[in-house]
Amino acid sequence: MLVRMTRIFKYINVVVRVLFGALFVFSGFTGLFGIGSQSTDGMSPEAVAFATALGESGFIMPVTKVVELVAGIMLLVNRFAPLALAMLAPLVVGIFGFHVLLEPSGAVIAVVLAVVEIYLAWVYRHAFVPMLRPTYSNAMRSPSLSGS
Repeated sequence: MLVRMTRIFKYINVVVRVLFGALFVFSGFTGLFGIGSQSTDGMSPEAVAFATALGESGFIMPVTKVVELVAGIMLLVNRFAPLALAMLAPLVVGIFGFHVLLEPSGAVIAVVLAVVEIYLAWVYRHAFVPMLRPTYSNAMRSPSLSGS
């Protein structure tokens, strides 16, 4: 029974990872190449002002879309998946904050994204354990500029 449940969870993990990756590939691709429209109808004035400022900066949105595209591809092909999750984490936090604080109509989707990000981080927790240690281990040499 335990082996069967483990196999089922492996399939669930793959499906969740692929869907999450596909969502970000789609979002990054459409955002980079201007496919589709971004309507601000029905959004609060604060949300419109924030989204407009990001777009008019000329820097934030292209970088965001490149990160979404690259990290999404990494998740789809299951290469460097923990790195992809680390790259997407600030974006998911931003999406979550935007929808919870400025545009509550998308809060459900933002919560789902946050839950999936946390779930996948848990699935790949073994990769995050070393950077979550509170102290530096002397077992590893400290990198230095002098080379000695």
